[in-house]
Amino acid sequence: MQKESSSNVKIINADPSALGLFGLAIVTLVASSQKLGITTGYSFVIPWAIFLGAFAQLFACIQDSKRNNTFGTTAFGAYAFFWFAVATSWMFKMGVFGTALASDVDGKQLGFAFAGYLVFTLFMTIGAVETNRVLLIIFCLIDLLFLGLTLDAFSVAPEIFHTLAAYSELAIGIVSLYGCGASVLNAHFGRSFLPIGKPFGIFKPRA
Repeated sequence: MQKESSSNVKIINADPSALGLFGLAIVTLVASSQKLGITTGYSFVIPWAIFLGAFAQLFACIQDSKRNNTFGTTAFGAYAFFWFAVATSWMFKMGVFGTALASDVDGKQLGFAFAGYLVFTLFMTIGAVETNRVLLIIFCLIDLLFLGLTLDAFSVAPEIFHTLAAYSELAIGIVSLYGCGASVLNAHFGRSFLPIGKPFGIFKPRA
């Protein structure tokens, strides 16, 4: 009898963080321009929210899942679906799905969603402590963004917290662009071409 031979094939996937961060960077830059009053309207924000904020991060989520990266999968997936939901909410508000839905909008419902995302992001910020300094900065800025969005949605000092959300979102875009560039170039050159900082090492597993 002939023996059956078996072999294990290891599939190596590239790190999707650069693409996920690029999607986050572009959508936050575009969305912050509207919040800051530099641009007006949502019509040209929605496509970037769907394709960059949502689909790019969803792709990164799926690829991170294949790499058994629970942190990256959860983070990119959660924020991808956030942008899907936000883009749809904007379309409701604009009357894309009819006047009945547009007239039934209650911004406080978004406030509860933003509050949930704030709590989620605080947990992810703790996890980011053991990734790198750039990612930790991004998560801290996202914390400020959701704090501003939540309180603005509940009409708590909206002038202050809308501005906080706007500038936090702009900063997220800028830092995420740097993180994207670092992810690509560091992997491409095989060295720390753009520094991202080491993990703090304060939550190391107990021996």
